[in-house]
Amino acid sequence: MKLIMIFISAALINNFVLTYFLGICPFVGVSNKIENALNMGLATTFVMTLTAAVTWPIYTYILVRFNVPFLEYVAFIIAIAALVQLVEMYIRKSSPALYRALGIYLPLITTNCAVLGLALFMVLREYNFVESIIFGFATGAGFTLAIVMMSGIREELEFADIPKPFQGISVTLIIAGMMALAFMGFAGLMRG
Repeated sequence: MKLIMIFISAALINNFVLTYFLGICPFVGVSNKIENALNMGLATTFVMTLTAAVTWPIYTYILVRFNVPFLEYVAFIIAIAALVQLVEMYIRKSSPALYRALGIYLPLITTNCAVLGLALFMVLREYNFVESIIFGFATGAGFTLAIVMMSGIREELEFADIPKPFQGISVTLIIAGMMALAFMGFAGLMRG
């Protein structure tokens, strides 16, 4: 039951993009087409799940054991950068079209604060290894859900008559705010 609650909480209630505003750059930058948003979301989910699997043992068996938990930022950033490089090389070889579609945003996963936030929240909440993996996958799934929803709305907005001052990024940020308010409703469901 606890694993299900971790998943629901991370994906919906405490969605990294819509609650903590982590990962806003790719959320706004890649959400212009559903296909690009889905690909970015899946790549980010994969990296977040791997990040949870790699950073938990680094923290537990190296940083805590040698009494250097203050190095977690450095250790996590190095681990995330290495993971993203591996994912980038794999996607370049296995799917050149996907690699071209993601373009600059794939290397930007390295600096996506949502991925670092995952590792830090995981430690802060004292999750065990399995809970960390579920948390990593759920945060990625929540990121994917948010970015795909935003891309669907943005694709529909191409045909809308939007006043000049609200065109472009303005309407995107207004919609993101409305989505964040809508996701706050999930917190009320969990209390009720």
